[in-house]
Amino acid sequence: MEFSVKTSARSEFLCITDKMQKKVTESGIKDGICTAYIPHTTAAVTINEGADPDVVKDMIMELDRRIPWNDGYDHLEGNSAAHIKTSLIGPSVTIIIENGKLKLGTWQKVFFCEFDGPRTRKVWLKII
Repeated sequence: MEFSVKTSARSEFLCITDKMQKKVTESGIKDGICTAYIPHTTAAVTINEGADPDVVKDMIMELDRRIPWNDGYDHLEGNSAAHIKTSLIGPSVTIIIENGKLKLGTWQKVFFCEFDGPRTRKVWLKII
């Protein structure tokens, strides 16, 4: 199972919680797990606060501060910072499904993390 996301900036966090929940609902699974996997080397996925957009803004700002775009990297494509950020955040998250719903904390949302956009990307889901 998969869906696409279209990013519009070099670095961007897109909330994909609703898209994931839709796929869980379509699957008919009431109790189980849902794993989201990002099959890209310059994009990732994370769970964090979704109520205040400043949290995402601050995360991007701090990642850019700690892993600058131009830092003497050897990789010829010029996107080493994106590869490093992706490795730090990670390619997957697993969430419990309970009563047909993703079981997230009160403020939690799932975010697709773009680090080399804009692009059209894929999110792969395994729901069991």
